[in-house]
Amino acid sequence: MSLEQEENFLCPYCGQSNGLAVDFSGGSNQKFVVDCEVCCAPIVVRLKLSGRTIAAVDARRENE
Repeated sequence: MSLEQEENFLCPYCGQSNGLAVDFSGGSNQKFVVDCEVCCAPIVVRLKLSGRTIAAVDARRENE
């Protein structure tokens, strides 16, 4: 059983799709910063996980 799952989200700066490897071993509420794969802007990502399911992905600009 894999501890990771691939999820996509839109960059809040340029609107392009980005891939994200979700690590379920990190807890049910996760927050981290990733750089957009297209425009390189910093994105704050918040994840809510329910068991082995991604309940919500929230991607916002770093200064929001």
